[in-house]
Amino acid sequence: MEPKWLDWAKQLQAISQAGLTYSKDVYDLERFEMIRDISVEMMAQHTEMDTAVIRDLFANETGYATPKVDVRAVIFKGDKLLMVRENTDGGWSLPGGWGDIGLTPGEVAVKEVKEESGFEVKAAGLLGVLDKKCHPHPPSPYHVYKVFIRCEIVGGHAKQGIETSAVGFFAEDEMPPLSVERNTESQIHMVFRHLHNPGEPVYFD
Repeated sequence: MEPKWLDWAKQLQAISQAGLTYSKDVYDLERFEMIRDISVEMMAQHTEMDTAVIRDLFANETGYATPKVDVRAVIFKGDKLLMVRENTDGGWSLPGGWGDIGLTPGEVAVKEVKEESGFEVKAAGLLGVLDKKCHPHPPSPYHVYKVFIRCEIVGGHAKQGIETSAVGFFAEDEMPPLSVERNTESQIHMVFRHLHNPGEPVYFD
């Protein structure tokens, strides 16, 4: 579970963002800007990041605040799972990334797999939609939904990408160190359950 202060900071950010979007009264706008400042100060107080960096990262969006969407592709070769090693932390993850405007979740999965692993795939089914806060990821300034999509290889070959340094297939009992920002051990076990039990229901929350 996320620390309570982070949950409060994100809620304050969402309230202020909506208020700054829809309010017309100059005094209300001033109050919502103050609420946004409080959310930024809370983040700065509990992290080592500079306030200006937090404001740019955490409080820079406009419009009604909604969760971000992280799409992860699940690709098996036999009983082994395709994973890529992330440049940012050296951990391994399912290929994927933020949802793109104008692309369906399946199209995002296909694009990310090509860019990060070199393989050409087709999206074949939905395995799960998870709320990141309900799983043992590191705390995040964003509220994130994670979408896991099963894909099948149709071409290409293993090749590292701009954001990845290696590509490999791993059995469930030989997982490399994970990039827990992107996927957790329990989520890896979840996708293997779908491999072993094709009738496994779609996981949610």
